[in-house]
Amino acid sequence: MKTITFGRSRVTEGGPCYIIAEIGNNHQGDLKTALKMIKTAAGMGVDAVKFQKRDNKSMFTKAMYYKPYDNENSYGETYGEHREFLEFGWDEYVELKKCADENDVEFMCTAFDFKSADFLEKLGIGSYKIASGDLTNTPLLEYIAKFGKPMFVSTGAASMDEIRMAYEAVLKHNNQLCLLHCTAAYPAEYEDLNLKFIDTMRKEFPAALIGFSGHDYGILAPVVAYMLGAVVVEKHFTLNRAWKGTDHRFSLEPTGLYKVIRDLRRVDKALGDGTKIVKKFERDARNKMGKSLYAARNLQAGTVITADDIAIKSPDGGMPPYMFNDIVGKTMKADLAEDKQFAPEVLA
Repeated sequence: MKTITFGRSRVTEGGPCYIIAEIGNNHQGDLKTALKMIKTAAGMGVDAVKFQKRDNKSMFTKAMYYKPYDNENSYGETYGEHREFLEFGWDEYVELKKCADENDVEFMCTAFDFKSADFLEKLGIGSYKIASGDLTNTPLLEYIAKFGKPMFVSTGAASMDEIRMAYEAVLKHNNQLCLLHCTAAYPAEYEDLNLKFIDTMRKEFPAALIGFSGHDYGILAPVVAYMLGAVVVEKHFTLNRAWKGTDHRFSLEPTGLYKVIRDLRRVDKALGDGTKIVKKFERDARNKMGKSLYAARNLQAGTVITADDIAIKSPDGGMPPYMFNDIVGKTMKADLAEDKQFAPEVLA
């Protein structure tokens, strides 16, 4: 059975579902908000919280970095200013990781470039997330794979051949791989989720665990994904969907996150072990609602029983209805009052 272990975490093919709260940039560049989000997500029962690390000047062209960025979600006049406003530095990341450790959740982060990967490695992170945009970035994939730590790689906006290329690039150096099925739409509509692809991925990429990174509305998709074999679920998390920022509208607020976790944990309980037994509470219900064979009228000893002499009534506890035809034609050995159950000892 495929298993990935890191930090306090164990992710295995047989479940339970590993749940990641993607905080991303929903903290709006405010450390206090980010710390509160970690504590809140931990209180909801997630396994991990995840952030995003970028070295903006090295990963964007100058044209993109200095491009005017004037919209309702902007935190700067240019795209570079906007991204820098949302970026945390070393001291903030030390505090964020410490907060996650103190709240018994794994601290995870997406590395968007080589410098960010080095930054996170120095921080002592236990695993790496790779965004869909870097699925074809095999130099970065192999660079991070050589760290020897688990990798969670999203597969949005990619072809099967591109996923296979990333899969093979990582496995050359590192067998601790989880591929996350993802639709690169923000938000993703339900008709675009293609959750059946999870089963395809399980067959096509047997050396990897398979998960689901969702940008969908609501709480249904993670449960369906888990039932289809996704043992990791990543969902965006916010404290307020009305906040400024592009990701809040498809993120889960605390109540929604709690409900997803509740339902995913219920799945494990509801599936059981595949064996069929009659539980004690079922026996009580069966005695009340089940039926037995009763005398339809007062029957005297010596009476040859006909179908009209038998009634099928509740409660249970006597001869079951499937023995109806077995007692037709038998002779009564003793008297039996109306509404009393038939029993083998009164039949000849």
